Amino acid sequence: MLFLLGLITGLAEQQFTNVRMGLSAHLEGLLNGIFLIALGAIWSEVRLLPWAKSTAYWAALYAGYGNWLVTTLAAIFGTAADTPIASAGHSGQPWQESLVAAGFLSVALVIIACSLLLLWGLWPRALRPNPDLSGAARAQRK
Repeated sequence: MLFLLGLITGLAEQQFTNVRMGLSAHLEGLLNGIFLIALGAIWSEVRLLPWAKSTAYWAALYAGYGNWLVTTLAAIFGTAADTPIASAGHSGQPWQESLVAAGFLSVALVIIACSLLLLWGLWPRALRPNPDLSGAARAQRK
């Protein structure tokens, strides 16, 4: 769905207040959509406790969709918050600048936390069989 939103954003990018930021929103949708697709492909390999895996799942969704949404809002409003190069010559109302800045900050923090959880869950020792199950314990389970 996010990949599709990125494609649709690309069709509308010329209509945004800041066309350059519209291009960024288009690319965010595509790249974050691809990230979620790739994450789905390896999800069964992520070894985390249930609460951590659930946190990583929801964090990835929030970060992916949130990044696209905040970037799209920045393109619509023409804000310059946290994007001085893409927003050269543009600025929004103070409330718009604050909203976009808070959105970018929350997305950044969440995707970093999500990435750390995923890396921990994919760490090589996490991919080995459960060390708590000795050969005798495995034989008793059969």
